[in-house]
Amino acid sequence: MKLSKICPMNNENTSSMNDVSNPHDKLFRETWSNLENARSFLHHYLPHHVLRLMDLDTLEISKDSFVEKELSDYYSDMLYKVMLSGNPGFVHLLFEHKSYYDKHVHLQILEYMVKIWRLFIKQQKKKEALPIVIPLLICHGKRSWPEDKVRLSSLLSGPVDELSGYIPDFGFHLHDLTRFTDKDIKGTVMARVVLLLFKHVFDPDLQKKLPTILSLMKSLMEKETGLQYLETVLRYLFNTMDDISAEAIREVAEQALSAKEGAYIMTLAERLRKEGEIRGKLEGKLEGLTDAIELGMILKFPDQVDQVMAEVKKIKDLDTLIKIKEAIKTAKDVSEIL
Repeated sequence: MKLSKICPMNNENTSSMNDVSNPHDKLFRETWSNLENARSFLHHYLPHHVLRLMDLDTLEISKDSFVEKELSDYYSDMLYKVMLSGNPGFVHLLFEHKSYYDKHVHLQILEYMVKIWRLFIKQQKKKEALPIVIPLLICHGKRSWPEDKVRLSSLLSGPVDELSGYIPDFGFHLHDLTRFTDKDIKGTVMARVVLLLFKHVFDPDLQKKLPTILSLMKSLMEKETGLQYLETVLRYLFNTMDDISAEAIREVAEQALSAKEGAYIMTLAERLRKEGEIRGKLEGKLEGLTDAIELGMILKFPDQVDQVMAEVKKIKDLDTLIKIKEAIKTAKDVSEIL
């Protein structure tokens, strides 16, 4: 049973269907939205001079995300609130999960920092000083991120030093997994498993490494949430490994964990297959409704087709598309549809 083409990341509703195209993003968020994993990561990988200023006991997840929708295929971000030497501050964790180096990532980080500050200003009743934002970049590309390309000024040409007073220069803490050996990767069990998967996901021999990686999860299997952790990892593997079957994953799990987990994998594989069938049917219905709306617009409001369809194509909810389709029949002008 091959699952790489049919397995969705979840089946909560049609609006979540985009998650399947970003298994890296989903695993990243599920792992580092856990405070224990987040604290562990910062504790092990932040520079000491930064860590000694930070009270990790005050760390909390901020619900605000600042990655633009059109960039969601390239980046995932998470924002944490934390006290820095008794003052409110933020740690902005950006995850770059493409296989190439993006030299303009500084501009995206700068945009996110400005948005964080603007939101802070909006939420404060008193006029307070802006908080410090510490940007971190985790990447797991096929080649290393250039170490001399961490500061924004590295993008600039001309007399940078002489004009430094006019340059909004900053750097980010780079966590490039290509520079770490497996033994160097530390943290909670789940954090280590995920970082190792990210590190080796592009390796042609990943399947050979899986028993060692999954064996780290033995202690988690003793907890009530053990199978939930395992499912999170398995969904990632099924969506990123094109040439592996459920049977092969079962054999790996039995070798690394136990026969119990191996049997669970086959049950999960069947569930994922059914979810994939449901997802396929929903996609077909969405596509059919979108085509019907476009035809209705062409017949009734030909001059406004592009305007309306630009919005319609963003919608992934069946009920909303049905309402729009019906509204076209009775609408006197395009404003009623919009």
